[in-house]
Amino acid sequence: MKDGLHIGILFGGRSCEHEVSVTSARSILKALHRNKYNVHLIGIDKSGHWYLSDDIEALASAGCVEKIEAADSVSTTTVSLSLHNQGNLTRLPDSSISESSISAFSGSHIPAVDVVFPVLHGTFGEDGTLQGVLEMAGLPYVGCGVAASALAMDKALAKKVFESANIPQVRYMVCTVWQWQQHKNRVINQIESDLGYAMFVKPANMGSSVGISKAKKRDQLAIAIEHAFEFDNKIVIEQAMENCHEIECAILGNAHISNAGPAASVLGEIIPGAEFYNYETKYIDDKSQSVIPAPLDAKTTARVQQLAIEAFKAIDGRGLARVDFFVHRDSREVVLNELNTMPGFTPISMYPKLWAASGIPYPKLLDRLIELAIENHQSKQLLKRVF
Repeated sequence: MKDGLHIGILFGGRSCEHEVSVTSARSILKALHRNKYNVHLIGIDKSGHWYLSDDIEALASAGCVEKIEAADSVSTTTVSLSLHNQGNLTRLPDSSISESSISAFSGSHIPAVDVVFPVLHGTFGEDGTLQGVLEMAGLPYVGCGVAASALAMDKALAKKVFESANIPQVRYMVCTVWQWQQHKNRVINQIESDLGYAMFVKPANMGSSVGISKAKKRDQLAIAIEHAFEFDNKIVIEQAMENCHEIECAILGNAHISNAGPAASVLGEIIPGAEFYNYETKYIDDKSQSVIPAPLDAKTTARVQQLAIEAFKAIDGRGLARVDFFVHRDSREVVLNELNTMPGFTPISMYPKLWAASGIPYPKLLDRLIELAIENHQSKQLLKRVF
């Protein structure tokens, strides 16, 4: 084993965005400097089991990621994370995996991970739950902490925080499944009165546009609400922004613990291949396009970048985020759409592309994210835990 940090790429997970996470992990694995880091892959399957390997195909054959032909010999083992301070990976017995297949990581050969790169999207990965586990274990990890991750994942709560920071947003309403089940007609009437058509209906806690629908009339609204409630017990209904640029800004840095502070990238514009930027246009049909830099004047560009930094600071962000905006084509009005604390790292993802256009190529971007994870962890070690 060479000298250098041991980086654990943690991916997969119990989420509708499992497959997106797998693709992100492959991309990060390819871009990391292998002569600088000892890289270990930790895959979480859709049932929540953790697997360890140095070979992503070994994880695939263990049923962690997409189904492919199993190799004759698989160096994979099931693991858990020890939740005492400065804990690490420990091996678990698993009767479904042969003893010969786990010999590479048996006993004391389980590597001690120095930094975790949790490239999980959606529930149980991006919503603060995994971040809490890593905090309990005392492990440095890339990205936002428990509170920031939970806030940004819950669109309804995030909007309240952004309101308090005076960041302009799309007009919206929040509805719980109980309200909908008890008062469907009243809810629809209120939405129509307060927002008007057209509108978007979203699960409060979901990403990658899963569960999102656009409604232009009453019957579509009811169907959209029912669909969103398949993914969450709380939904957000937003007024549709027409005649707008869809603008994305990448953030890099640690809010409130560094003199340098977070920085904003150049801006990019998303041109959806459908009526809106849904899951299919993002990951399947390859019809969407991105324009970098976005075709905005200097004043509007600076306004978007400043609001992106303010939004990141409002949730006390760490490491990275992608902040999405609508910019009206005529008035140049800027409104915040949402903030994503673990944006995609797939080959077509905007986050690494925006930083590449800003002068930070993908491998150096990953280096910087790891440095920020260590900086954030070290700042916490200075705090008193006993009184």
